[in-house]
Amino acid sequence: RSLHCTNEATIIEILAHRTIAQRQSIKEAFKRSVGKDLPDELRSELTGNFEKVVLGLLMPAPVYDAYELRNAIKGAGTDEACLIEILASRTNDEIRALRTCYKTEYDRDLEEDICGDTSGMFCRVLVSLLTAGRDESTTVNEVQAVQDAKELYEAGEARWGTDEVKFLTVLCVRNRNHLLQVFEEYRKISGRDIEDSIKREMSGCLEDVLLAIVRCMKSKTGFFAERLYKSMKGLGTTDSILIRVMVSRAEIDMVDIKAEFLKMYGKTLYSFIKGDTSGDYRKILLELCGGEK
Repeated sequence: RSLHCTNEATIIEILAHRTIAQRQSIKEAFKRSVGKDLPDELRSELTGNFEKVVLGLLMPAPVYDAYELRNAIKGAGTDEACLIEILASRTNDEIRALRTCYKTEYDRDLEEDICGDTSGMFCRVLVSLLTAGRDESTTVNEVQAVQDAKELYEAGEARWGTDEVKFLTVLCVRNRNHLLQVFEEYRKISGRDIEDSIKREMSGCLEDVLLAIVRCMKSKTGFFAERLYKSMKGLGTTDSILIRVMVSRAEIDMVDIKAEFLKMYGKTLYSFIKGDTSGDYRKILLELCGGEK
């Protein structure tokens, strides 16, 4: 039978409470028993933001990342914020997987596409992140950390003009524990938080991507909590960001993001979503959010 007079409640009930792996099984079972593609069927039945959430939930994580990146690049103008959010926050494995999916799904090279759409030092930072070459060990080299902090200070605050390559080399390559130590040392040397220095020294997309890297290193859940907050506060909602974060983090760290959101803003993520959205779109986001607390 077709999905006419679609039962949205059932769709929400089933999709919001399954793992990504289970949703893939549901897609296969649907095709087997109906001889049709579930995403295609839903696409013809649903509309708007609700449809975007549902289709996002049906994609494996790297496929969804690749899809979001493709949409950020193709067409007029580039959604740099999307490129930054995804590439600054994903692990090496996640980046390798999304690159492969991008190639498979679109028969295009992600690095080439990004280089065709961005330029200068911003482009170089994204390319560095795309190599998935960050050290993911947990060891901190104390001497190196002091050296890194000193070089960052000398590359920025301490001179006319900024040696941006130094920031790239340290922020895109070193491991998280090491960078947290570098940020500590940097504060000792300069009397400033590294974020403040980046804001003073850089501008535009380069500033945004370096800040995103620093924030993800300090607290990835804090980074996403802030993305969600900014997507909803003030006039209007930036649904593309709200949807992407809710869908892509649902199975990874949503519980921690909610806790962080409450700590940072004194209100629950649930109450924010409830106040900012409506209809089935609101219902499915609240299910993904997972209750008031």
